Amino acid sequence: MPPTRHKYYWFIGLLPFLLCLSANAFAHGVDANTERFLVSNQGTALGAFLYIGAKHMVTGYDHLLFLVGVIFFLFRTREVLLYVSLFTLGHSVTLLLGVLNSVTVNPYLIDAIIGLSIVYKGFDNLGGFQRLFGFQPNTKVAVMIFGLFHGFGLATKLQKFNLPQTDLWKNLVAFNIGVELGQFIALLFIVIAFNFWRRHARFYAFSTASNTLLMMSGLVLFGYQLTGYLIHG
Repeated sequence: MPPTRHKYYWFIGLLPFLLCLSANAFAHGVDANTERFLVSNQGTALGAFLYIGAKHMVTGYDHLLFLVGVIFFLFRTREVLLYVSLFTLGHSVTLLLGVLNSVTVNPYLIDAIIGLSIVYKGFDNLGGFQRLFGFQPNTKVAVMIFGLFHGFGLATKLQKFNLPQTDLWKNLVAFNIGVELGQFIALLFIVIAFNFWRRHARFYAFSTASNTLLMMSGLVLFGYQLTGYLIHG
């Protein structure tokens, strides 16, 4: 392979991680305009909450990194839909129940667990469980369980604004629908990129480096959030 093409494919393989771990990545959360709206809103605002949910997922580097790991070796559309549906079910349940029932979780700890979910998926994709422990966890169950944690992560970001209880469930449903729309949009581009990448003969060679970087990304996020817990917890 010519050197220029070799570098090109390395760039394609690393691009999702470089984008997600840019300096702005650690600012993931709620921007100032959204925060002002959430603090001041006193009624039903379905369109606004739908937009906020979609925006949060599209910019949610932690959720997207996990989903990249989930679909990395899924070649059939049916499998992608199955695993993404399990993830969706998990985070929808804890998002809605967490806010409606005021279930509080330390945001640093929950985000640290989300970071570990990324480490888990990269490790799983590398065959680490089979090689080191001689067994393979049920990937479907794991994806759904981590979906529950991801949902709590979303819930903690909404709970800090003390949203008014009147018609809160309507706004939350709209927010959750927005999250799913954002997830669909993001996954559409990710799946298209993977389909092009998989046509290249060196996909499996680059997959090792990519999943190693996925693990490193999760470890960085875990360390970042754990440090936040120790300092601000």
